[in-house]
Amino acid sequence: MPSVAVKLYSVFFKFLLKHRLQNRIQSPPDESSPFGVTSRPDETVAAAKPFFTDGVATKDIHIDPFTSLSIRIFLPDSALYPPETDSKPHHHPPRPKPRLPRTKPPGSDSDPDSGSSSPHESSNSPYHSRRNSYGPPNIPNNPKEDSRRNSCNGPADGTDGLNLMSSSVGGVYRGYSPSPESRRKLPVMLQFHGGGWVSGSNDSVANDFFCRRIAKLCDVIVVAVGYRLAPENRYPAAFEDGLKVLNWLGKQANLAECSKSMGNARGSGAGGGRGGEFKKSQIVDTFGASMVEPWLAAHADPSRCVLLGVSCGANIADYVARKAVEAGRLVDPVKVVARVLMYPFFIGSVPTHSEIKLANSYFYDKAMCILAWKLFLPEEEFNLDHPAANPLIPGRGPPLKLMPPTLTVVAELDWMRDRAIAYSEELRKVNVDAPVLEYKDAVHEFATLDMLLKTPQAQACAEDIAIWVKKYISLRGHEFSY
Repeated sequence: MPSVAVKLYSVFFKFLLKHRLQNRIQSPPDESSPFGVTSRPDETVAAAKPFFTDGVATKDIHIDPFTSLSIRIFLPDSALYPPETDSKPHHHPPRPKPRLPRTKPPGSDSDPDSGSSSPHESSNSPYHSRRNSYGPPNIPNNPKEDSRRNSCNGPADGTDGLNLMSSSVGGVYRGYSPSPESRRKLPVMLQFHGGGWVSGSNDSVANDFFCRRIAKLCDVIVVAVGYRLAPENRYPAAFEDGLKVLNWLGKQANLAECSKSMGNARGSGAGGGRGGEFKKSQIVDTFGASMVEPWLAAHADPSRCVLLGVSCGANIADYVARKAVEAGRLVDPVKVVARVLMYPFFIGSVPTHSEIKLANSYFYDKAMCILAWKLFLPEEEFNLDHPAANPLIPGRGPPLKLMPPTLTVVAELDWMRDRAIAYSEELRKVNVDAPVLEYKDAVHEFATLDMLLKTPQAQACAEDIAIWVKKYISLRGHEFSY
């Protein structure tokens, strides 16, 4: 059974949650604006840190000008190490620690030996683009300044390729595209947080901690999605946001490839006198500098994409996977190779055994979850057998045999457990790799709730997820087995 502290915190948590849900039902917000919100004022937020803190750098990006949809990128520092070239499969040479550039005191002159006066300068053409997410490239007033070395280019003798990865000031990683020999391409994991549709955020302290843990254990770039919350934006807003991020990821990959190709054309134009190609590539490069996300352009491999959803976020992951299957090659180069559903927020009109026995379970009981569904689904569509709520009804989308491999995590003391297990069984019937990990004496959100994040069970769950996910993201094949 859970500890006394967990039981007491559950009572307090349920009291506050019930109060908030009832207030939102009694005083519905103005739903005329599609912009919406992605977090609540009472949510404790962790600031983005674009330098490697505890092995992971983070940044926030608002990717949709018409809504509040945003993402937080978690980049592990393993992306800074050169790819392994040793032919021995079990030999792993020690990784050198990447050097960070020296911090220049405010107001001091630039040191021509260690760095230039601006982190955006380059040693190539004065019009060389800077791929960063902070705006368009800065064109230097004096092209001669570009001849000076900066932290983006490394030492003149080229002995330290890792310096290419540290184009920054004060340790902030800018992510200018390094050479292919000095970078690693990592899989991408889209993560959808929980919160019963009406709360939670991708930049909360708890979600930030969880995503950092997953990024390091799985060795992936985690993209945490800040989807719009209900009741300001009801179904299908959150689902559309999840699909929009998947499409955005594909566009980023295509933009990066286009920019790379035009960069090659620019180089050949400069050497071969093809002035038209030079001018064309210069225009595209300048445009792409404000569009291409540098961390993803340098380090992301969208052909190894994993969807991970927590609670109601698992419903979004299920929807996005179904839409990706329906789209087929339309989402290229993104390929969803696996998904992880952590205690999915499923329900149905015919109750399961756990929905009867554990209806008053810890943290999220069934009565409060039905209130959350009433806030999420439009009033005219409210039905516990809605396709967003019940995964077992027929006609929800493509055949289950086409779904990607799916790991389902459930908790023994969670009333939603049985329906999640039943969905996994349906996948296994059509030969989809769909194991279930059930954790004894665990409650809903036992691996992601703020109070429980540092428990041994939460750590073990993250490690178990990493073991299974690596079956499908490994470049060497399925050398991992669960």
